[in-house]
Amino acid sequence: MLTVMLNTLSPSPFLRSQQTISHCFSSSTIHLFQFSQSQKKPLNNCLPNNRTERGIEFDIGDTFFRHESATGRDLGVLAAALYRKSKGSLRVLDALCGCGIRSLRYLVEAEADFVLANDANDENRGVIVKNLSRVAEGFGETRRWMVTNCDANRVMSEFYLQKDFFDFIDVDSFGSDSTFLRPAINALKLDGLLYVTSTDGFSSGGHHPSQSLAAYGAYVRPMPFSNEIGLRMLIGGVAREASVLGFYVTPLFSYYSYHGPVFRVMLRISRGRINKNRHYGFVSYCKKCGNSQGFSWSEVGQMSCPCNDTRVSESLVVSGPLWTGPLHSADYIEDMLTLAMQWEWIGNGQGKDLEKLLGQMVDESDSKLPVGYIKMDEVASRAKVNSPPLNTMMSEMIKAGYAASRSHIASNAIKTNCPMAECIRIALELQQSCLGVHQVT
Repeated sequence: MLTVMLNTLSPSPFLRSQQTISHCFSSSTIHLFQFSQSQKKPLNNCLPNNRTERGIEFDIGDTFFRHESATGRDLGVLAAALYRKSKGSLRVLDALCGCGIRSLRYLVEAEADFVLANDANDENRGVIVKNLSRVAEGFGETRRWMVTNCDANRVMSEFYLQKDFFDFIDVDSFGSDSTFLRPAINALKLDGLLYVTSTDGFSSGGHHPSQSLAAYGAYVRPMPFSNEIGLRMLIGGVAREASVLGFYVTPLFSYYSYHGPVFRVMLRISRGRINKNRHYGFVSYCKKCGNSQGFSWSEVGQMSCPCNDTRVSESLVVSGPLWTGPLHSADYIEDMLTLAMQWEWIGNGQGKDLEKLLGQMVDESDSKLPVGYIKMDEVASRAKVNSPPLNTMMSEMIKAGYAASRSHIASNAIKTNCPMAECIRIALELQQSCLGVHQVT
């Protein structure tokens, strides 16, 4: 049952006038917002467990909280702030808000006009309200925030039915639960932002192909760049759901973090006909030569690797359908960098990790770069040499006319259009050059 604090029942931003709730919701919805005084829990039932993030104090109580997820929250706040700056207003739904720190940061840092903080566990209500109370709640049309405790899909569906849409929806779900995707898309304004999550490393690693197929419509098999596949699997799942509703998606950034693991993607959802080159297809990896490539639907049944003279080979591993297009928008990330600099999150020796991450995302946005990345350990194994220095390898690849960038997903990997055979050649030449230097010395 959805529980709402007594002081949040006055008219809110989704109630367009000072009318009663019955004028805005069906009888079944009204029941969601009903409560009794016995259900109203005191705010002091939270155990003191204070934290500070970006100078904002909050209490985690007994909720599940990861300090390591702060970077993902930073990225979300930057995106939300850019939206408000461009559109002039910002209404946020934090569908699975936990302790409410994301909701609080959207209010304080992104200056959201209104945030609906929802968590299905009503035991978390006290700590959420306590945290959001650091911001004046407001009243009537100027209400800044509201807390609900209900199934996220039901909340999003109710707002969709009332045609009361959000600019920005954050769905920080656990595992491979994709049931949130369609209700979230429905509850979003045109050209709104959807921030989605997966923490299912087993599916992205190809260990549960039937589960990835059920959740995201993609049959995923083991590949060396499985964590990038996890991002593409998630984007592809949203793209599939969006296409059913007549929308298309544009990834603004895609972020992988090893803890969890966590796959987070920011998408703009737009109305329109799906383009033929919609970047929704198949990804292959050849165990024989180490090359990866993308295939369109029209190439189904004709997939092969050049190392096998265009014949179907047992060495070819194929996953899909997945998102095969860019993981990031370079222009958008440049705007995020600019805003982070204005906020002094980066620059002057501050925020080196965030600045490095955003810089790598810009580099990864190069349209010449294909799906996947090449690990230096795999190059060393195939060349039978010591693992070459990553920066030196990149430099030699670029000298040879190839595109190359570091991968934010794997520290010892390069995203490049340089074929594996060329990578091996470069590694061997570097090894010989190194041996020659030692001999002269």
